Amino acid sequence: MPAQNSLTLGADRALYLGELPATGWHRHASPVFLQGLSGRFALHLAGRVETCHSALIDTGIEHVFDPCGESVALVYLEPDAPEARSLRALFQQQGGVILDPARPVLARSASQTRLRAFDLPALLRPSLPGVTPMDARVARSLRLMRQGAEGPLSREIAAAAVHLSASRFNHLFRDEVGVSFRDYRIWSQVRSAMSALGTSPRLTDAALSGAFVDSSHFSRMFRQTFGMTPSSVLKPLREVRRV
Repeated sequence: MPAQNSLTLGADRALYLGELPATGWHRHASPVFLQGLSGRFALHLAGRVETCHSALIDTGIEHVFDPCGESVALVYLEPDAPEARSLRALFQQQGGVILDPARPVLARSASQTRLRAFDLPALLRPSLPGVTPMDARVARSLRLMRQGAEGPLSREIAAAAVHLSASRFNHLFRDEVGVSFRDYRIWSQVRSAMSALGTSPRLTDAALSGAFVDSSHFSRMFRQTFGMTPSSVLKPLREVRRV
């Protein structure tokens, strides 16, 4: 029976359930939790290949994700999400990648229930430490970018909004988020485009909602972000939900 591919988008998190092709090399602007729902997957990292049932990967870590034909779950946490801030200490201790952090579950349905509820404490074996506060200026810039009411937010406008020079803001942003302001802005635009699929399945409409110049621009940025073409991921979707 084919996987029922679905995408669930929250204010500071997202969940993809289903099947995916193997990616190319890429790195995210937010931490991600990967879980194999029907078997093990392969993770290509600098200088090594790992096979595992689950993994946590920090922001900015270049990798290739190969589901090996299995159904998978991918949970993306925005850098200012409480769980993402809680994971910072664990990532620092383990070099940005944590292999097989998920608790064993007896039934796939139980795992999917926890995933759909974004219940990471119930999913993960390591206890999540206390939340590391994010610099308030960077947190504000993230909120402004996600609002996106007037198109993509420029670095200069974001810096001015928090009373910093553009160069100082850029350093602070990278220190707090793990990637440059430009890379996160692209991530934010791609996320907005994916959210639009809940009302229209057309990739052209999604591209416009993400403030991309056209569908070709959207495709290039999507491939840069996820290591895959948007059509290979988004066209098989059976459900897009916002929570």
